[in-house]
Amino acid sequence: MSAISCSTASSSGGCGLRSQPKTCASPAFSSLNFTRTGPNSQSDRLSIHRLALVHGNHKARGTTIRMALVDERQSTGQNIADPPRTLAYDLVQGALVKWRWKEDKSVPDTPTAVLLHGILGSGKNWGTFARRLAHEFPTWQFLLVDLRCHGDSASLKKRGPHSVATTASDVLKLVGQLRLTPRVLVGHSFGGKVVLSMVEQAAKPLPRPVRAWVLDATPGKVRAGGDGEDHPRELISFLRTLPKVVPSKREVLNALIKEGFSNDVAQWVVTNLRPTGPSCSSFSWTFDLDGISQLYQSYEDTNLWNFVENLPRGVHVNFLKAERSLHRWALEDLQRIHSAEEIASEEGGGVEMHVLEDAGHWVHTDNPDGLFRILSSSFQVLRA
Repeated sequence: MSAISCSTASSSGGCGLRSQPKTCASPAFSSLNFTRTGPNSQSDRLSIHRLALVHGNHKARGTTIRMALVDERQSTGQNIADPPRTLAYDLVQGALVKWRWKEDKSVPDTPTAVLLHGILGSGKNWGTFARRLAHEFPTWQFLLVDLRCHGDSASLKKRGPHSVATTASDVLKLVGQLRLTPRVLVGHSFGGKVVLSMVEQAAKPLPRPVRAWVLDATPGKVRAGGDGEDHPRELISFLRTLPKVVPSKREVLNALIKEGFSNDVAQWVVTNLRPTGPSCSSFSWTFDLDGISQLYQSYEDTNLWNFVENLPRGVHVNFLKAERSLHRWALEDLQRIHSAEEIASEEGGGVEMHVLEDAGHWVHTDNPDGLFRILSSSFQVLRA
């Protein structure tokens, strides 16, 4: 299945079809890196324009999911091949999404959900889950973002400070530039706090009602898990000691396991290694570890309890706790969320607490079926 991607970090700064490249990894790994190509000729720009207008169908496994880049700047005569220089992203659309000109009010705005990854992740983490959502809710589109210092956004060299607030501001700018109207925001871990900060910072371009999902994160102090569990701060510190260019993914995997990190985390981390050339004889990181270190510090320090306990009318925040969470949910956190539920219901907002059974911190891979059932309520309530 192909998708339209936009990598502002590419040399051309363009958008194009995303396809699976040649795999350079050893048999123990399946490469998750995609080629994000940009238009280098007039014919390329025309093909993208046609995709945006026609939504060419592409069948896979008996389903049809339509994917295209929708940028309403076309209606103003701007070149649709010139993407926002804010963040790299993928836009996954259901089969019934209707393209329209900005001035055409006969076609309603496409309901949009924004999916944000956690520390050391990328928008690709949500790819499989987003395609499932697009199949089940074919009138929706799903924006998968590489946050600052991560994935294809890392080479954009964002100015500091690198924080939850500046990351949220980036996503708000991207949404505004794409002229999308998010109705659902989903963030995992660090991305969950970014979601809260987005809603806190601006009622625009976020329409109300808006439903926010904070997956396995709390609004306040971050509490790491117990002994024997992986600690993000320690992981980031260790990764910063490794060379920026390594000969193989296997070497990094072995080093992580030797240092005491779990095999699952080690396997996940090496998906952030990308071949430095066509020979695949060496690999480099797709993220900016110095920036990520600052982001994680901000994630630990950022306190958004005041916002959660004083939600504006029409905003609904859902917290989801993984049953086997890496992060300790203190009794105080749970009590404050339940208290916020009562306050919000009285003032026209909404706060809910959910528990995802049979899942650790990596909720969308540990129990994707359970997570899908819980999140589906937002798309059913707001079904277009």
